[in-house]
Amino acid sequence: MAEKFPMTPAGHAWMKRQLKKLKDQDRPANARAIEIARGHGDLKENADYSAAKEEQGMIEARIREYEAKLGMSEVIDPTKLSGDRVRFGATVTIEDSENGERMTYTIVGEHEADIKKGKISIGAPVARALIGKDVGDTVPVNTPKGKREVEVTSVEWLEVLGPDGEPPE
Repeated sequence: MAEKFPMTPAGHAWMKRQLKKLKDQDRPANARAIEIARGHGDLKENADYSAAKEEQGMIEARIREYEAKLGMSEVIDPTKLSGDRVRFGATVTIEDSENGERMTYTIVGEHEADIKKGKISIGAPVARALIGKDVGDTVPVNTPKGKREVEVTSVEWLEVLGPDGEPPE
């Protein structure tokens, strides 16, 4: 069975917008840059041509990646979920058992993660440790500060904004 890529509705919408931009703006602009660079003569020593061709490869790779992920995406809307068990899309507040420090994270798809905004990837060690746990459970987690014991203090099901700060369409 093919791997599914979980994502929030906003993350899915963001990826569709990125794919559209790559196809409708970035790819044509890159094709123009290649044509202009070709006009500068010898392609072997043409830095503009080399750079444009390298950018073309990156654009095409991103298009293939986004098309594949969208094709295998599993869109999960956190606002339609409920309960005290941590799952994809949950906004989880945890408390460090040692120092009482509270942290709140939203568990999102890998391309939506942004630790500065409190969004962690479903594949992150902290998220993997929390998945399946209930409010009140104490969980050992690996953090940048080392191994910690944290307690799940709340699980909420909120709308998640996309990586560009936009809500789902």
